[in-house]
Amino acid sequence: MTRRVALLAHEGFPDRAKTAVGVLRYADDEPVAVVDREIAEADPDARTTDYLDGVPDAPVVGRVADCPDFDALIIGVAPIGGGFNESWRPDVRAALEAGADVVAGLHYFLNDDEEFAALAAEHGGELWDVRKPPDDLGVAEGVARDLDTEVVLTVGTDCSTGKMTTTRELYEAAVDRGVDAAFVPTGQTGIVIEDWGIPVDRVVSDFAAGAVERMVRERADHDYLFVEGQGSIVHPAYSAVTTAILHGAMPDALVLCHEAGREAIHGYESFEIPNPGYVGGLYESLAEPVAPTEVVAGALNTKHLSDGDATDALDRYRSQVGAPVADPVRDGPGALLEAIL
Repeated sequence: MTRRVALLAHEGFPDRAKTAVGVLRYADDEPVAVVDREIAEADPDARTTDYLDGVPDAPVVGRVADCPDFDALIIGVAPIGGGFNESWRPDVRAALEAGADVVAGLHYFLNDDEEFAALAAEHGGELWDVRKPPDDLGVAEGVARDLDTEVVLTVGTDCSTGKMTTTRELYEAAVDRGVDAAFVPTGQTGIVIEDWGIPVDRVVSDFAAGAVERMVRERADHDYLFVEGQGSIVHPAYSAVTTAILHGAMPDALVLCHEAGREAIHGYESFEIPNPGYVGGLYESLAEPVAPTEVVAGALNTKHLSDGDATDALDRYRSQVGAPVADPVRDGPGALLEAIL
């Protein structure tokens, strides 16, 4: 039975609510509402389709109490640092009091919150802390490059450049073409969509590459594996996660993701983003001693641009990357998939 979900996205929808957007686009769940008080106050008749193309039509409401009946509340915002915003507490409380489950991809674990744990126990709901990794992880054995499967990894010039979206678009396009493919989720949004995976950014650093290797080995019976990337090799805070995924997955091909017009690291604006072609070369150099690979395509996020400006940006990106490029949402992922296959 399809699960009915409400998506908590206060002051974030759609640009800062990537988990909510990912669920709307790719999950099998039925969204009954997005909860964003700022939008609801400005426009009581707002709908998800006013903000995103190609997603299920659902109302945008100001609080959980205004949602149609649902089975689970998904916290759809992914703030820097993964903390819990106390302004969300009344909505989480309302969901639990209604007997619903609550799903959170935060570094703040709801199961450790005494009030939420008590409400879940009292009303029969479940708390799923998506970023809680398994307890039995170990170091990588360095065997992913020997598996009989083609591993494709998305990498980025920064966080939030579209790596999960690109990975998902490539995976779904491959399946539509009859390719035997699987999607390997490494972050909270992908895990919520797929209902499995390991949150690499929460794993002890010694075990992070091993966690990725484990997931790749578990799905190695497919011809192609599309691995969701995280962070960026040039990110001052998250580069360790990126390196662990690169070395754990030992990919055969890389797809470099970038947002058109972004010149500085999001949230760390004193750090400039180098030329994307240079960043792609860094990924190839870092992979070389462990498992050689190359950037075979580039995904460019052009959602903020007009059609004409997007065309110009794609031409510039193509010259920088030296490989086929496309915006996988605006243009479809066909050109990127052709480069991979």
